[in-house]
Amino acid sequence: MSIVVTGATGHLGRLIVESLLRRGVPADQVVALGRDTDRLADLAERGVTVRRADYNDPDSLRAAFAGAEKLAFVSGTEIGRRVEQARNVVAAAKEAGVELIAYTSIAKADTSSLILAVDHRGTEQEIAASGLPYVFLRNSWYFENYLPQLPTYLEHGVAGAAGDGRISAAARADYAEAAAAVLTTGGHANRVYELGAAPLTLTELAEEISRQAGRHVAYTDLPVEKYVEVLVDAGLPRAYAEILADGDRGAAQGELHVAADDLATLIGRRPATLAEAIRAAL
Repeated sequence: MSIVVTGATGHLGRLIVESLLRRGVPADQVVALGRDTDRLADLAERGVTVRRADYNDPDSLRAAFAGAEKLAFVSGTEIGRRVEQARNVVAAAKEAGVELIAYTSIAKADTSSLILAVDHRGTEQEIAASGLPYVFLRNSWYFENYLPQLPTYLEHGVAGAAGDGRISAAARADYAEAAAAVLTTGGHANRVYELGAAPLTLTELAEEISRQAGRHVAYTDLPVEKYVEVLVDAGLPRAYAEILADGDRGAAQGELHVAADDLATLIGRRPATLAEAIRAAL
């Protein structure tokens, strides 16, 4: 029997695989899935089983899940199609006799008004209705949502529409470690974990960048509609800009703020801090 990780060609899926290996799971009991297996060649060289899988291809999922005991189901990126894809994943998991699905969801998925939460809520409902034991890992925002923008922040400042909303962002590696923890320890079946680190505001993000970079970086709070236009002017597709701005709207309303207890408990230590993430990025 094995632990299967979907989306292993993506950032989070790859980190989950690495966390499983660090936790002592034998490489030949880890199965890394992706649409382009060439991108998993280095894992194959380390003894990890590599298989092709596509959420839109039920046959590929059935073949990829063969022999799976546990499944790390990393949410897909095709917004609007993820519930349909979840049905494919759940059907293949049931056929394979999977004993636990750990799904990477979003903070407060059952109540959130965020656009991004719609697919996650639907996916959770599909998994719960299947009768398979599950764990919902409701990840809040990622530090990595902000870190690639550091050069822009240093030149133009931080812009957004989150007001003074508290955002329980955490490092992607810590979310991956939490997933690996529930896949390698017992007592998690049918549990829901709201995951995040110590909360931050975008003003505090700007202040921490200022402190570490040695130059003043301001946060400019904008109406949601204005922030959409700023993102579009910066070259983002409007649909994507609207999703990002909607995330800030939700943050302003507290929808990305969760207690830090679940993440710290699962990974067995204090999660990485914003200051540490910015220091590493700079």
